[in-house]
Amino acid sequence: MLDSCYGCTTCASADKPLEGFIAKLPMETSHHRVESQEIKCGFGLQGICCRLCANGPCRITPDSERGICGAGPDVMVTRNLLRAVASGSGCYIHVVENTALNLKNTALERGHLKGLGALERLCKLFGVSGKDEYEKAQNVAEAVLNDLYKPEYVKMDLVEKIAYPPRYKVWKELGILPGGAKGEVFKGVVKCSTNLSSDPVNMLLDCLKLGISTGIYGLTLTNLLNDVLLGEPEIRFAPVGLRVIDPDYINIMITGHQHTMFVHLQERLTAPDVAARARAAGAKGFKLVGCTCVGQDLQLRGVHYTDIFDGHAGNNYTSEAILATGAIDAVVSEFNCTLPGIETVCDELLIKQICVDDVAKKANAEYKPFVFAQRARHSEEIIDAVIRSYRERRPKVALNLFPEHGNSNSLTGVSEVSLKKFLGGSWKPLIDLIVGGQIKGVAGVVGCSSLVSGGHDVLTVALTRELIARDIIVLTAGCSSGGIENCGLMIPEAAELAGPGLKAVCKQLGIPPVLNFGPCLAIGRLEIVATELAEALGIDIPQLPLVLSAAQWLEEQALADGCFGLALGLPLHLGLPPFVTGGKIATQVLTQDMKSLTGGQIIINGDAGESAEILEKLILEKRRALKL
Repeated sequence: MLDSCYGCTTCASADKPLEGFIAKLPMETSHHRVESQEIKCGFGLQGICCRLCANGPCRITPDSERGICGAGPDVMVTRNLLRAVASGSGCYIHVVENTALNLKNTALERGHLKGLGALERLCKLFGVSGKDEYEKAQNVAEAVLNDLYKPEYVKMDLVEKIAYPPRYKVWKELGILPGGAKGEVFKGVVKCSTNLSSDPVNMLLDCLKLGISTGIYGLTLTNLLNDVLLGEPEIRFAPVGLRVIDPDYINIMITGHQHTMFVHLQERLTAPDVAARARAAGAKGFKLVGCTCVGQDLQLRGVHYTDIFDGHAGNNYTSEAILATGAIDAVVSEFNCTLPGIETVCDELLIKQICVDDVAKKANAEYKPFVFAQRARHSEEIIDAVIRSYRERRPKVALNLFPEHGNSNSLTGVSEVSLKKFLGGSWKPLIDLIVGGQIKGVAGVVGCSSLVSGGHDVLTVALTRELIARDIIVLTAGCSSGGIENCGLMIPEAAELAGPGLKAVCKQLGIPPVLNFGPCLAIGRLEIVATELAEALGIDIPQLPLVLSAAQWLEEQALADGCFGLALGLPLHLGLPPFVTGGKIATQVLTQDMKSLTGGQIIINGDAGESAEILEKLILEKRRALKL
């Protein structure tokens, strides 16, 4: 460890070893900048500030209840929310579009499809066929793309095929069945522009519509398409944290959400000729170090990539610390959550930055656009650049490793398929445990990591501890998973932290009380689990003893995720409100009236104990309604 430090004041973290490591770093990180940004704009926090036209920025005050154009607080907050949800939805639709295109192109070239079981399930779900696996994969990909490219006024075909019928009926009655996903994003952006919609309830319904297309396409289908291309998850134990970084290798940290953009590079990095080049440079070979959601996805499928994948080191706000070890030789990014703050760290430590999708172009990075037909040349260029970086920087940069960080036996590889297989091929064992009361219910703790709500992963980890202590099993997905696993809640020994019922179950099965489904995209996997549980019980999803928490939501994508959760009819806990509290109508609809529309509701509470008590109460109410 280095003795000098950039500053003594850093953001608190649930991961105390990591907090101490960051406090001693000789460079500025996001954790150091929290204090200087502590004073927040009160108007912005409430969502009652508008800068859409040259008359503004306008803000709502006790002396000025409307902007110059006449927009009141509810118009401002719902317009801002719709704009954010449209942007977040657009991010996810970008990911599923690229994934479907990569699957289609792989099928056309008769490339390797590692998940034929997943392909058969999609063919059955979509009602498509083909003379061989390649034609089937092409037809599946084209079915997704055709829906994405429909205009907004033409309903998507796959929604009815994928959605749980009782939910589809509710959505149809509410008039929120989405048209073409890209068209819906376009309409959402148009609708919340200057002097257009001023009906707050109408705009909130559009948020739900965007949530549905986000959830079914950007979340659920991205996972299933990835399963076809990359192989299906298999349950196993794996190391996590900064301990996974091996300085004897040329290390590439990957960030983003688009795993299929790395397929060819992954395979080339382990080829004998490339491995020989690494040895000639003085390294044992190449390793990929996981960070953010694409790292979670690699970890999820790690059984297929043991020869190249070192392990998942951490989430978005761990990325600067990963780089600060000095053992990362390049960052390859293709999407968020790639922090702008990594640029200064990379510059200081001479780390090569490469972006393969211009939506994630960093200021000091080389842009190498991923083009499927040119991927072989693309991979060789990246390999050449990374080897040069290794040769040039390693003699000049001191290592600052943290091999004690994290743990060696986090459970990973959990999916809707692998978990059911683990349970013997059906959900009945889980249902029996819930009916019998050993497990009171299920909480999905999902989404981002942030530096608010107590600090880095503080509320997320504390809430998770509170929930498992109440015999509520936790399923996670997203950057939140990175913090929870690095804090040791996904190892079998964490069973000791659970309540007596859940503890006994975990010890009997040899599992932790928190199960990691992987990246934020895997929220779609949790939806599949919820649907299959509801179907097995013959009830609708809102009746399940199931709750959601995005305790430390961060980005616009998280707001689109949240709208999907509300459309599913689930209670959704947030540590901080999504900048809508300045509007009485918006707040009333989201926290109360939504219950009569979809069954969902937003719950705002920044205290872990109080939040867990509220969520437990909701689970117990649902149990009583089911006479459990």
